[in-house]
Amino acid sequence: MRDGFIKIAAVTPAVEIADAAANARAIVGGAVRAEGMGAKLVIFPELSVCGYTAGDLFLQEKLLSGCVDALFYIAENTEKLNAVIAVGAPLVSGGKLYNCAFIITGGRIIAAYPKTYIPSYGEFYETRHFTAFDGKTREVTLTRGGRTFTFPMGYVVCKCISVPALTLAAEICEDMWAPQPPSTRLAKAGAHVIFNLSASDEVIGKADYRRTLVRAQSGRCECVYAYSGAGGGESTTDAVYGGHKLIAESGNILAEGSSLFDGKDILVTEADVQSVAAERRRRNTFETEECETVYFDLKEERTVLENRYIPAMPFVPEDGGAREDRCAEILTMQTEGLVTRMKRAGAKTLVVGISGGLDSALALAVACSAADRAWGSRENVIAVTMPCFGTTRRTKSNAVKLTKALGATLKEVNIKKAVLRHFADIGHDEDVHDVAYENSQARERTQVLMDIANQTGGLVVGTGDLSELALGWATYNGDHMSMYGVNAGVPKTLVKHLVNYYALTCGNAAVKSALLSICDTPISPELLPPKDGEIAQRTEDIVGPYELHDFILYNVVRRGFTPSKVFRLAMHAFVKGEDGSERNKGFTAEDIYKWTDNFYRRFFAQQFKRSCLPDGPKVGSVTLSPRADWRMPSDASSAMWRQELKAAYLAYSAK
Repeated sequence: MRDGFIKIAAVTPAVEIADAAANARAIVGGAVRAEGMGAKLVIFPELSVCGYTAGDLFLQEKLLSGCVDALFYIAENTEKLNAVIAVGAPLVSGGKLYNCAFIITGGRIIAAYPKTYIPSYGEFYETRHFTAFDGKTREVTLTRGGRTFTFPMGYVVCKCISVPALTLAAEICEDMWAPQPPSTRLAKAGAHVIFNLSASDEVIGKADYRRTLVRAQSGRCECVYAYSGAGGGESTTDAVYGGHKLIAESGNILAEGSSLFDGKDILVTEADVQSVAAERRRRNTFETEECETVYFDLKEERTVLENRYIPAMPFVPEDGGAREDRCAEILTMQTEGLVTRMKRAGAKTLVVGISGGLDSALALAVACSAADRAWGSRENVIAVTMPCFGTTRRTKSNAVKLTKALGATLKEVNIKKAVLRHFADIGHDEDVHDVAYENSQARERTQVLMDIANQTGGLVVGTGDLSELALGWATYNGDHMSMYGVNAGVPKTLVKHLVNYYALTCGNAAVKSALLSICDTPISPELLPPKDGEIAQRTEDIVGPYELHDFILYNVVRRGFTPSKVFRLAMHAFVKGEDGSERNKGFTAEDIYKWTDNFYRRFFAQQFKRSCLPDGPKVGSVTLSPRADWRMPSDASSAMWRQELKAAYLAYSAK
């Protein structure tokens, strides 16, 4: 709860039509069971207190009175539960009968949401009994046995005191199917969680459409949308009710179940209300409006994230088909961006520094695709290999093989003499392998590429990726610079998949062989002399594992999470889940802290490099371009972030 994760349960009880007392007992039992599973929000179906299919019995005083008794019973018998419960029942107000969702917590009713859109088509005839809500919020008082509940009925938002991001509201069934659902207005008024109490019957294809609506509404309203449909006991006369349950967050289905088709009468998962709140702050087109607020409170408890899956590689789809689709789409976008730049600049050549590593291999592949489209041939793609002190036989061989297999023009410029001459000019000892030793090579390579581009009327295609930009792992005014950076929006964990995808789909055996060899090569800038002919300088030994850094990058930049939350999520994804299960990722808590701290340190300190990046295509929701998604002062301090991270690590270590 401290991190904004709230466990939600959608429950489909077995309903006895018109027996409110029996249904109240079933609802209490379901609520107790759900709360025992850690749920803090428990939602039941539409008119679950009496049954949706009660028909003209809704006009019977006995049924209506019995429903009020049942509401008091539910409130009294769930008073000690640390949960909010949403149940459906009829309510008489101002001489009219309303189909309502009641919010109950702490032994009292705190709000009621009347149904706005009353269907009267097909198998539905609710207008025979119920009045549509007119949008005017009013106060309602119910009294039974010396107890009185006074609460608003209408468009209100219920706000938790101890968990500020937990704000909720409700709508009912048909409301979601209408052109302007009440949940849109309620979300604009601040509700991060929307309940939908429903009695939608099953017909062929309806579940798919219902799923689409839930996903779309949760995305459009940037909210958690919890849907609980009527099931057992409601299947009477001509309709069959399946107890379809759905919980979605920001356009993604978190959990789904059906009491009819898979036997799930209770569906539990964790939703992240902090993430919803952060995304709304980011989207400045998300309108807000005023609405009456009702306050409640829950006791903060530590619950286990046993239902919410935290992907270790958020940039990489786990499904093979989806991953291939994403790779194809990104390659197309990279190519399109480069083709446009070539046409606007009147480029006659594309110049790519090819090292035998993943990034330059991807950049060269994109350059060849762009050349195919713009020129119909690849001979004007100039791949330049520039061996120096750290170049190994393997990487140089792969660079040469790939260039020739792709049909590009290969050019070799050995920069050793130029760099040694530069050392002599500035008085640097070539045996001192410091930053000047490394960066002199990177800047010499950039000069060579830029001058070849000038010489041939071309463009230098940059190779640096998004993860390197985040960490500042680039030489300022060296490989940091190009005329168009095709990989600038692609994180390192996705680069390898893109290269592998290109290898497997290009239809060229020689290209495939070269690219697969590159995929198996350790990531290195190759600026230090090799040891025994092998790469001596491994990037991930210096800056940390890219798999972890990309996880941090996504949750810091895209989600805006706090350092303590990032640490706990990383522990859950890479080390040990809160349920004790091992993740087998090869990391310890100390590793997570060390590399996360390194990420924050480098991310802040290296902003000056990102402030003057060359153009490059945005391909995903995370980008660090100073002209688009990320504008940050170069001199900002990382102190607060690193202090909170350290506190989280020490708290974990002290357990």
